[in-house]
Order: sequence, then structure tokens, then C-alpha cells
Amino acid sequence: MKVPKIMRTYCPRCKTHTEFSVGIYKPGKRKGAKKGERRQARRKKGYGGQKFPEQHNQAKVTKKQVLTLKCNECSYGLMRKGMRLKKLEVV
Repeated sequence: MKVPKIMRTYCPRCKTHTEFSVGIYKPGKRKGAKKGERRQARRKKGYGGQKFPEQHNQAKVTKKQVLTLKCNECSYGLMRKGMRLKKLEVV
């Protein structure tokens, strides 16, 4: 699916419809020092392995793609609800 680089939609900060620049959300690099990572490492430590079964067969064919929008007037950022797509392209 192709999405335009600039989208015109409602900005809650400006309280009017403005132009937004569009991007695709990418999760950041996972840090090992974060609480969840430390907890997972503690669970897996020692004998016994995983606390819950590792998923071997992939259940879904596609991942949800999320659009990030940034207002060109006040640089307010918001995200659009994720949709399942094989390929998302910003043109």
C-alpha cells in the first residue's frame, strides 16, 4: 500500500486541520539494562530454561504497520492505528 508523504488531518494542539509529514514507526534498539529485559534474564537463568514456551511456528503472516504523523505547523506528533500489510510505502 502506498501512503502520501504529506497528509492533511486534524491537529489536537492547533485545533484545526493542518498538514502532517508521514513516516513509518520503527521500534528502537532493545536495551539489556531495562527492567523487562532484566526480569526475563532472571526467569531464564539457571536450570529449567524458559518459563513459558517459545513460539516455534509463526501464527500471523503480516505485522501491523503504524504510521507516525508530525504536524508541520507546531511539530506535534501522533500515531495512526496499526494496519496489517505485507508492504507499506511512503511516496
